[in-house]
Amino acid sequence: MNEFLNTLKAWNQTMALDPLELIIIGVIVVVVLLWGPKKIPELARSLGLARKEFDQAKKVMQNPGSALTDSMTQGVQGQAPPSSSDELLLQTARRLGINTQGKTKEQISEEIVARGKDPYGP
Repeated sequence: MNEFLNTLKAWNQTMALDPLELIIIGVIVVVVLLWGPKKIPELARSLGLARKEFDQAKKVMQNPGSALTDSMTQGVQGQAPPSSSDELLLQTARRLGINTQGKTKEQISEEIVARGKDPYGP
């Protein structure tokens, strides 16, 4: 048994790569053989997007209030973000389907809050 351990130690010292490194290299070779070099960038891109979504969800869970205001200030695709709090209020009301004509800012704010409490309400 002692002879076997000495042989393993000598073999490990002469080896240029650690067994873990060999496993990683083997996994990379298998991935290249299975999916080919053209598919690997697509896989990496999808992993990056998944990571980005995970980080955004984590941010929302840690601080839900700031994430909501961040998404509101980014604006709708193709539109510039609102430049004032009044525009942000009107934009939020429009997104929620609230009619803003003839209403004060306070009334609109109350409806937005009520819609937030009961999203399936009137």
